[in-house]
Amino acid sequence: MAGPGRVGRGGADAEQGINERLLFASSPVNDGQAAAASPDTRPIRRSSPLDDLISAPRHPGSDAGGMPPGDRQWPTTRWQDLRKLIGRDLFAKAIALEFDRGMAFLFAPVFLGAGATIYFSLDHEPAFAQLIAGCLALAVVALLLRSRPAVHLAVTTALLLVLGVLAGKVETWRMPGGMLAAQVSTSVTGRVVSVEPMASGRTRLTLDVIDTERPKLRYQPERVRLSALAMPADIRAGSIVSGYARLMPPAGPVRPGGYDFSFESYFDGIGATGFFMGKPRVVALEGSTPLSTRLSVAIETARETIADRIRASIGGPEGEIAAALIVGVRAGIPDSVNEAMRRTGIYHIISISGLHMALVAGTVMFLLRGAFALFPDFSARRPVKKYAAFAALCSISAYLAISGVVVAAERSFIMLSVMLIAVLFDRAALSMRNLAISAMIVILTAPHEVVGPSFQMSFAATAALIGAYAAWAQRREVMPAPAPQARSFAGFLAHKSLIAVAGMAATSIIAGLATALFAVWHFQRVSPLSLFANLAVMPVVSFVMLAAVLSAIAMPFGADGPFLYAMGKGLTVMMAIADWISVRSPVDGVGLVSTQSVLFVAVALAIGAMATTWLRLLAVPFVLAGLVVMGNVETPDVLISEDARLVALPITGDELAVSRARPNPFTLDNWRRALNVETTILPEDVSNDAELTVENALDMPPGMPFLCARRMCFARHMSGAVVVTAASADIAKSACGVASLIVIDDATAPDPCNDPAVLVVTKQDLARVGSAAVRFDSSADKPANILFALDIKDRPWHAQRGFTREARGLPPRPEKAFKSKPRPTNSNRSAYSDKPVFRKL
Repeated sequence: MAGPGRVGRGGADAEQGINERLLFASSPVNDGQAAAASPDTRPIRRSSPLDDLISAPRHPGSDAGGMPPGDRQWPTTRWQDLRKLIGRDLFAKAIALEFDRGMAFLFAPVFLGAGATIYFSLDHEPAFAQLIAGCLALAVVALLLRSRPAVHLAVTTALLLVLGVLAGKVETWRMPGGMLAAQVSTSVTGRVVSVEPMASGRTRLTLDVIDTERPKLRYQPERVRLSALAMPADIRAGSIVSGYARLMPPAGPVRPGGYDFSFESYFDGIGATGFFMGKPRVVALEGSTPLSTRLSVAIETARETIADRIRASIGGPEGEIAAALIVGVRAGIPDSVNEAMRRTGIYHIISISGLHMALVAGTVMFLLRGAFALFPDFSARRPVKKYAAFAALCSISAYLAISGVVVAAERSFIMLSVMLIAVLFDRAALSMRNLAISAMIVILTAPHEVVGPSFQMSFAATAALIGAYAAWAQRREVMPAPAPQARSFAGFLAHKSLIAVAGMAATSIIAGLATALFAVWHFQRVSPLSLFANLAVMPVVSFVMLAAVLSAIAMPFGADGPFLYAMGKGLTVMMAIADWISVRSPVDGVGLVSTQSVLFVAVALAIGAMATTWLRLLAVPFVLAGLVVMGNVETPDVLISEDARLVALPITGDELAVSRARPNPFTLDNWRRALNVETTILPEDVSNDAELTVENALDMPPGMPFLCARRMCFARHMSGAVVVTAASADIAKSACGVASLIVIDDATAPDPCNDPAVLVVTKQDLARVGSAAVRFDSSADKPANILFALDIKDRPWHAQRGFTREARGLPPRPEKAFKSKPRPTNSNRSAYSDKPVFRKL
């Protein structure tokens, strides 16, 4: 029965389709009006004060437009009333409608993530008691103030923020710790967790440490990652190996604001990295193995077996990529292939994430529903869609297990599982609410992922795609349906192909725009031709993943050969596309962008993706603000590595001068991208030139690269400031009269200058608070400003730094020399080599 404000099922509205959101937004009309009104098939619309204002009684004697004779201007009072209505009534209606549609719930993970971010940016460790008490107090207040919506909303927001901080604290408390403080050589015995062949020919092992000796470490890490040039043939996951190894603590950021490897290693449980100095050996160890260890060993053994079978069947780089797609083993992919995919913006393809999970689940559901369609009677009586969804859920669970349960795959599994479970309970699978539930699960279980690029880019892309699809669907509801057109079979195929290409293009554009700034912020690079590359390879990737799923199904029966062959051919095409576009892609380095810009764009993305009314337009000012402040970042004039061995400064628009003839490649590449330079100028040895000394460095022109002599290097910045690196304080003393910055590679060195105008950085300073960035005054008359990477160092993932000998101002402990084959000599030696080196990279 259709009552007031309702439309019966059999009316014309039922034929045209009723927008449920419009029904929720409307209010019933009174019975008298309903009785007097004639039958009308138009959608019911609630009147607003704006309608009353517009339909107010006209001025006596007014014309048809409602204006007094001779006065065509809108009355001042009427204009003020209109502004008030626009400012209050319309905004309030939109806000109320958004809350009716569940926007408050959608913003819950945003505030949870903000709380986790606050925790990881604190300069001290908060107390458990304070956080728990704060959560309880805010929860009680929120319950008591439910009758006051505005206050209740504010208190709930504060509660979510504190819960995010508490989630970060709980995760940190659960971590085993055990981070190595300093480099050490010791004999390591451990159980193999994983074996990864690398493209360089080495093999990387992840070990659960059982014991160390010669010397025995007082605080040994629980898990380490070591590589070796030669490995025993019978080594597998679960094997007990022993060997003499060089252990190194996880490195900090290579520059302030850079990626913190020690932070990531702490939450991955990796306490040290390094390499075996020789071939490790497999040993026997008495004692029983826990059930959890046996289960993980069985899964890892299955992964290794599958990876070996894939490599043997496909071979070459294609086999390594296939192994990465199926079991998540990526170490064997050649660097040239990795770089080509990074430059073209398709590197995400080889990382098991939402794309792969969705393709696996979609393939399983497609195959099963196609099979059920062969039995129409059974399909008509049973919920075959739910059966297929359950099978897809089981398939991605197995895929997660054999992929190594890496973080990106785990997060994607949670997102897709929520969507498949929604199908099981007759809910919409792809919705912003499901995405919010997935985000909250990830934040509460692994809050440290919030500050990483993978989480940010993954959820940004998914939210943008869901929001864009919802906006398009909302627009299609009010658009007139196009008239049917008669097409030939060829025309039908062309039309569907065009729609598919347009859909892929829109998906790539939307996801690319949503993640571009995050990629630039984290990696200082962008792929200009990523749209064309993704459009070209996505059909190939879909074919490859279909073959991968079929090969996994057929592998237990030994019938996987044809599918792996097809998969290899598809990967060959994908690599050819990546290589072709990569060589034509322009330089992808873009330099640094400001954090404020990323925050503005993140707020804009949240509003634009979650809002369903005209409030989406509020995202525009935030986008514009982000674009305005994007370049509001201070580019360093000098960068210093955390071991004090490498110093670099830009000397021209596209050249970076370094202080060592053999700089660390990874550090150098990161610095070049951050400073947006391409050419590296290596130092020149001037030991035989008596006229070129640090005392006359001020006579050199600005922009002079490093000149090295007698364990000292000096260069002159474009501002005129002189930068000096020295091996000891005694050597650096001669530069006090001319240098603006002195870097001393000695932890025991005091300040040799005692001059506030000269900034002295020692190895001890860098050991405590990490790498540094220095900025000079434009005239080089004022003291330089320095920013360290780890100014906030009183946190568990950095606590080990204070226990090193360098951080305590002690000289390095002499170690027993390890015998090895002599390396061939070459002219590319250290920065203090007797042979001159002055060339560009």
